[in-house]
Amino acid sequence: MKVNNFKKIAVLGMGYVGLPLALAFSKENKVIGFDIDKNKIESYNKGIDLTNELGNEAIKTSSVFFSYNENDIKNSDFFIITVPTPITPNKTPNFKYIESASEIVGKSLSKGSTVIYESTVYPGVTEDICAPILERKSGLKCGTDFKIGYSPERINPGDKEHRLENIVKVVSGMDQESLEIIANLYESIIEAGVYRAESIKVAEASKIVENAQRDINIAFMNELAMVFNKMDLNMKDVLDAAKTKWNFLNFTPGLVGGHCISVDPYYFIHKAEELGYHSQLVISGRQINNEMGKYIAGNIVKLLINNDKKVKNSQILILGVTFKQNCSDIRNTKVMDIINELKSYGVNIDVFDPLANEQEIKMKYDINLSKNLPKKTYDAVVLAVEHDKFEYINPEYIKSISNDNKPILVDIKSFLNKNEFIKEGIIHWTL
Repeated sequence: MKVNNFKKIAVLGMGYVGLPLALAFSKENKVIGFDIDKNKIESYNKGIDLTNELGNEAIKTSSVFFSYNENDIKNSDFFIITVPTPITPNKTPNFKYIESASEIVGKSLSKGSTVIYESTVYPGVTEDICAPILERKSGLKCGTDFKIGYSPERINPGDKEHRLENIVKVVSGMDQESLEIIANLYESIIEAGVYRAESIKVAEASKIVENAQRDINIAFMNELAMVFNKMDLNMKDVLDAAKTKWNFLNFTPGLVGGHCISVDPYYFIHKAEELGYHSQLVISGRQINNEMGKYIAGNIVKLLINNDKKVKNSQILILGVTFKQNCSDIRNTKVMDIINELKSYGVNIDVFDPLANEQEIKMKYDINLSKNLPKKTYDAVVLAVEHDKFEYINPEYIKSISNDNKPILVDIKSFLNKNEFIKEGIIHWTL
């Protein structure tokens, strides 16, 4: 079955995952890009790319019909659900978005439709939680009247090299027929091809494994960095030596935020607890990574004290506030952990990020984001996110904005050449 034989595809959730999918499918199909956020839809209809991933021109020239009206997704052949699956304050799965999306789709289902979930969940959610909602709202029978499947998203915000089209897509279906239909659908847009998983649960589990593995590896690097810091060893120097071995896994220490790696392991932890198993390794990795913001802030305070600078009412410039480099996504950014911890010491903070949205930062975190680099002096500068746009920062600049003869640069990810700054008398600290 060729994809251009499909009459209509509805993609629910117009964020970093759903938007690229909608645009890719729209090249040969009628696509409805649905989101309950009216302001978001209106921005897309004006040709504004809120994600900054595809560009305004791609939005303007696409044939996607963006809508917040549930009636527009009725009679779709495919419903692809890409809504967030966050966690509660108690670190347990929060299914409100995926359940709400399932209810919306259920009311629009017709016989012969296929529903595909891309949101990250633990094994069993698609079949045990979502499918019953679809049946209840539609009055139809899953497997007889409509089919379901799961295809974990692998979008990497800010990554211009690994794009939707060139990342292998894992696909699954409730039976062989649905598996082949779903595989053919994605094969029409995924140049790298698809991998047919054995079952929906296998596909769900594979996504948890991907993110938990990365989380644990970064936690290992963070633990090493904290110990080596006590030994006055530079972690980057250590890693540069270690990675000369052919099979060394090239992970680096840092803040672990965002909507996937810092969240998805809790779905595994929760399911394991339900089954009577207490996770040890995965939960330990989460605990280490969750504390890194406070650890970094503590070291900034030590740097101030050790260099005869006052802590209370000191002036610190934070460069970068998004959850990762070269993207505008601020969801669950751990830079806020640094900021909040420093504020608890009475530190005055300015934040500059050329990629983050001022209104979004203000609304979500009550932070006044500077439009341009502030023209004032500081006790310390913290390069929190290694955006390429910060490559111009040099020793002369750091010295020019220092309010004394002991300039301090905290380069969390060793983005800049430390030797250049040390040679110029700048106090340098990094993970």
